[in-house]
Amino acid sequence: MTPIFLFGTLCHQPLLDLVAGQPVRMEPARLAGHRAAWVKGASYPMLEARADCEADGALIIPEPQSLLRLDFYEACFGYTRRALRVHWDGAEIEAEAWFPPEQAGTPGEDWSLPAWARQWGDVSVQAASEVMRQMGRQSPEEVGQRFGIIRARAEAYVRASRWRRPGHVGRGFTRANAIHHGTEHVHDGFFNMEEVRASHATFKGGTAGPMTRAVFRVADAVTVLPYDPVRDRILLIEQFRFGPFAHGDAAPWMVEPIAGLLDAGETAEQCARREAREEARLTLGALHFIGRYYPTPGGVAQVLFSYLGLADLPDSIVGVGGHAQENEDILSHLVPYALALKMLAEGDMANGPLILSMQYLMLNRDRLRSTVRLG
Repeated sequence: MTPIFLFGTLCHQPLLDLVAGQPVRMEPARLAGHRAAWVKGASYPMLEARADCEADGALIIPEPQSLLRLDFYEACFGYTRRALRVHWDGAEIEAEAWFPPEQAGTPGEDWSLPAWARQWGDVSVQAASEVMRQMGRQSPEEVGQRFGIIRARAEAYVRASRWRRPGHVGRGFTRANAIHHGTEHVHDGFFNMEEVRASHATFKGGTAGPMTRAVFRVADAVTVLPYDPVRDRILLIEQFRFGPFAHGDAAPWMVEPIAGLLDAGETAEQCARREAREEARLTLGALHFIGRYYPTPGGVAQVLFSYLGLADLPDSIVGVGGHAQENEDILSHLVPYALALKMLAEGDMANGPLILSMQYLMLNRDRLRSTVRLG
């Protein structure tokens, strides 16, 4: 079998073994006339033709079934195998490597696998586990089209595994006090549905379960409520929502704070500012953190990060926004503070992040207004 030359992310042993479906031995190899470089603005490498350079990498000889899995994984990103010659064990030999159909982008600094692994290693392994579940069920093109949300979901999982609750109140149970008996992946798409089977320690000293529960897996999201302390008003957006629609709500158009899913590699603050631009053509000033929380932990695997964002909100800011390619149809509204209080009291604010954000504003309004000159 023809050896395969690896120069990028698959040189990360945990990722290679997961994708291949079994441990794979790597041996050092080099590709003359090329440099392995970061793609500028991206999280992966490319090969740049450079006569004065050699690209370090690894040579593998995978089993036939592993090669099929590796081909599927690379095809999700549009990569296919091409022949090349590499230096291995003191000789130049024929090999193959995966390449995109055209140059991946603009070459940046020298590629560093350790630097990539520190930020992306755990996330990439988690994402690859979802990608490889689709082999034989979906085409590489279908998987590749939604890889962004797959990786966002993977990063949300890794982020949650690293977060530690202060624990001022509670028995102190951790994940070690629960046993995961398995997960059935009922549906993998833009959102995932899982049947999770687990048992856990009880407060009386016993064990509950095993029990099976349905879990809706999304990705983490950010909400931001824009507030103009000079004009003393907020900006709300209105859009159609499938949750209330499926629930039979007579008015499935919700008024909400600005919100959006957190992209992999993006901070919550960056997401808040990006979504404000996309949904309301709005540039935010200072962001005030409200909280990190599960909106409904009984069955939804998602964390929300909520902010209040100071902003200039003139009358001209209202209008229709959103990404047309994502079928977003978003109308913005300017709401005076007194009317916002009335909406909150009478139930017009019918979603958790908006209620929470309004309560934060009520507690902090005087302080926020004292920091600006009121005309």
